[in-house]
Amino acid sequence: MISFALSLIALILGYVLYSRVAERIFGPDDRETPAIRRADKMDYIVMPGWRIFMIQFLNIAGTGPIFGAIMGMWFGPAAYLWIVFGCIFGGAVHDYISGMLSLRHDGCGLAELTGIYLGATARKALVVFTMLMMVLVGAFFVYCPAIILSGIWGEKMVWVCIIFLYYVATTMLPIDKVIGRIYPLFALSMLFMVVALGIVLFIKQPVLPEVWDGLGNWGAARLGLKQPLFPALFVTIACGAVSGFHATQSPMMARCMKSERQGRPVFYGAMITEGIVALVWATISSYFFFADGWRQVCPPEVLAQFQGQTSRSLIQFFDAPTVVNIVCASWLGTFGSILALLGIVAAPITTGGSSFRAARLILSEAFGLKQTSARSRLALSLPVFAVGIALLAWQIGNPSGFGTVWQYVAWGTQAMAAVTLWVCTVYLAKAHKCYWLTLVPAVFMTMVVTDFLLVSPTTFGLPYNPSLIASAALTLCVTARFVWWKRRNVGNK
Repeated sequence: MISFALSLIALILGYVLYSRVAERIFGPDDRETPAIRRADKMDYIVMPGWRIFMIQFLNIAGTGPIFGAIMGMWFGPAAYLWIVFGCIFGGAVHDYISGMLSLRHDGCGLAELTGIYLGATARKALVVFTMLMMVLVGAFFVYCPAIILSGIWGEKMVWVCIIFLYYVATTMLPIDKVIGRIYPLFALSMLFMVVALGIVLFIKQPVLPEVWDGLGNWGAARLGLKQPLFPALFVTIACGAVSGFHATQSPMMARCMKSERQGRPVFYGAMITEGIVALVWATISSYFFFADGWRQVCPPEVLAQFQGQTSRSLIQFFDAPTVVNIVCASWLGTFGSILALLGIVAAPITTGGSSFRAARLILSEAFGLKQTSARSRLALSLPVFAVGIALLAWQIGNPSGFGTVWQYVAWGTQAMAAVTLWVCTVYLAKAHKCYWLTLVPAVFMTMVVTDFLLVSPTTFGLPYNPSLIASAALTLCVTARFVWWKRRNVGNK
């Protein structure tokens, strides 16, 4: 519990202190924002700062900082360090600089920013890549919540249709009509759940593994985990530490801000808040799996089921959604079960809706089409919905196959983070600002994504040491390319 307390304090101090450093380096001013200059009552609409924060938080969070943190803690207390340092120096900086860049460029998306700072070829690649990611996320977050809801009431396909119609509404309607009204309520419920669980942790004071007890792969010896800590931990915990998915969501809020000075609480602050969510659930996971908490919180019938079977290990039997349900029901009672339902069902649905809306905006920027008329929005949304329906149909027919695809999505969001950090680094270098702010995390994330691509059994499946050497060499080449570009185009200022 000491590691948890110190990590919580560090995240808060990170916002209080380091966010000021990032803000001072970027230099927000009083220029007119896109929400005012390009107001269209559809995507560019001024909204209150607190509402923007809530929407940004829910858009970037979803179930990511819950499920990812639970699975990330399977590697052991090293997860604490990744959440704290990754969030403060990586994820929050990534979100703030990229969000402010979008704000400075009329609320444009990641692909357009990539084109401005990394070139036309990179832009085209990012248009395709981010579109694929958005539709995959949207399709995935239709069927899974429908399965859960059908277990409570109604038919599965009826819920699929209802959720998809909701996606149509969030994609087509003005941002203040559905997203602006519903998302803050769901964000508030998630925050309440996290605060309540954090209080229970401090009351119970369970004896948990601390950072100084060892930073090795605890899951390998105790839980049968086969993945290496590096780079798997840094891909497993994305939301809550560093996630490139956030760079696809921030432009929506950049189009709703009335002042650049809202950037620090909205972009940096929402990421720190997400880090706290991840920290709480990582600690709960440590309690559940390493301190035999599962014996204390599981109902007797669930304990009997687990102990009566031998085919599944502890982490296979108690997957992340199951842990959320059991812990919330045990610690928070009936109300906790309702909050768990909101976390498992509402959060992915809202993330999916935002993903489809982001896909429409990506297409509108790629083809230079205005979105003020319903006909123009429908023209871009129909192909997005068509691909989403096709992926959904494939998922329903091949549920296990989609799980494999989702592993690539997990890697994809970290690959987007690496690209985004390089975009931010090039911008800071061109502006003669302290580019080290984003260069260090950019180099680290490049190493992570290249190593994961090489070592993962679902991709190249190379042996660990050769993949580590190869990824280090590739990362060094990318870094050297940046240094060469800077000396040739920017100089040593």
